[in-house]
Amino acid sequence: GCVRLKRGRGSTAGKYRSNEDNTKTFADLFEKLDANKDGKVDVSELKTGLAAMGFSMGKGEAQKIFASGDTDKDEGLDFEEFSKYLKEHEKKLRLTFKSLDKNQDGRIDAREIQQSFKDLGLNLTDRDAEKILHSIDADGTMTVDWNEWREHFLFNPADDLQEIIRYWKHSTVLDIGDSLTIPDEFTEEEKTTGIWWKQLVAGGMAGAVSRTGTAPLDRMKVFMQVHSSKSNKISLVDGFKQMIKEGGVASLWRGNGVNVIKIAPETAIKFMAYEQYKKLLAKDGGKIQSHERFMAGSLAGATAQTAIYPMEVMKTRLTLRKTGQYSGMFDCAKKILKKEGVKAFYKGYVPNILGIIPYAGIDLAVYETLKNAWLSRYAKDTANPGILVLLGCGTISSTCGQLASYPLALVRTRMQAQASMEGSEQVSMSKLVKKIMQKEGFFGLYRGILPNFMKVIPAVSISYVVYEYMRSGLGISK
Repeated sequence: GCVRLKRGRGSTAGKYRSNEDNTKTFADLFEKLDANKDGKVDVSELKTGLAAMGFSMGKGEAQKIFASGDTDKDEGLDFEEFSKYLKEHEKKLRLTFKSLDKNQDGRIDAREIQQSFKDLGLNLTDRDAEKILHSIDADGTMTVDWNEWREHFLFNPADDLQEIIRYWKHSTVLDIGDSLTIPDEFTEEEKTTGIWWKQLVAGGMAGAVSRTGTAPLDRMKVFMQVHSSKSNKISLVDGFKQMIKEGGVASLWRGNGVNVIKIAPETAIKFMAYEQYKKLLAKDGGKIQSHERFMAGSLAGATAQTAIYPMEVMKTRLTLRKTGQYSGMFDCAKKILKKEGVKAFYKGYVPNILGIIPYAGIDLAVYETLKNAWLSRYAKDTANPGILVLLGCGTISSTCGQLASYPLALVRTRMQAQASMEGSEQVSMSKLVKKIMQKEGFFGLYRGILPNFMKVIPAVSISYVVYEYMRSGLGISK
């Protein structure tokens, strides 16, 4: 990541006003930094010099400035390289400034900052916008002019706005086993450097491990959804005892194979579809707004679900299978085809797609609310909430989403399982809901929610840890 440069009080940096004679200013600055007067500035000089002037630097920062400035790779910046770096950087800053200064009056005010965030799909409260302004605004006018802007960022390799946004991008690493989340956004830079597929691979791997780790709870959930009723209450302990008695410990992982295998095609389809839908929805090349992003995400989710739905059905069937019922995935597919035809592979499809909407909507809304609450309370000195807060927000929001869409998931599972339960007649979604409500009451729609929520925290923790390891393994450490 990039670390902010916090300006010390009474910094001498204020002397470097952008005047016509930039080179002279740069020369003064260069002289100041070049401690041993060998006509070169090396990394340590750059760091100590800037620190003395009131710019506090992160460990990677000086190195970064250095790397982008040192063209002849002689481990020192000579004056030419130094001023070239500053000029280039200033150009970039000038562009950013121009793009923020919507009404072109040479000043950036809070409204313009809010607008820019909106274009990036984030809603900022007035207080947040003012906070950002305060951190840059040197003369206390509540607007930022070019000089203040230039000074704040001149030795800062980051483009501030992108950074804050990157922290709070709803971290889609969290794999809770229900894949209804909106796909990752990748910046242009990440797309060109090929980081994006590494991230997808890391995410997929994290998903595979966390699903495998929580598979017994998942199997328990499916069992309860299908078999538990008032007359036949299944408790967690008894349920597990029964499973182990029926098929040994290994049977707790039934259905996990398909569940893991389907991660790959689903992630890929979802990602591709998302990119396409975004292009369609964004008004001719404009920036995409958050509701459009939400639409695109939901549509991409629906597309991916449609494509891999037969695997979902097989997962349910394999999870519920008795010992010896199917010898494996292909055997299962063959038997379903032979006995019930192609139609069977899309049983429960409607409640599944309907479930995406409340889930994703509530997930996003709760996440935004928690995020804004955190930002307004704690974001005094940093935009980075730290990993626990992010995981916490993500976990709570997806739990709320699951609560809302759970009845639909239950109905879906029952419909997928129907034919495999002997003597059960085929019913439509609405009939099934009515039947459950009559027989079991409202809570009948929430059977199996206990193991479902028990697996949330371990699933999140496992997938986070694995994701981090994968990322360092693949060499993407942001």
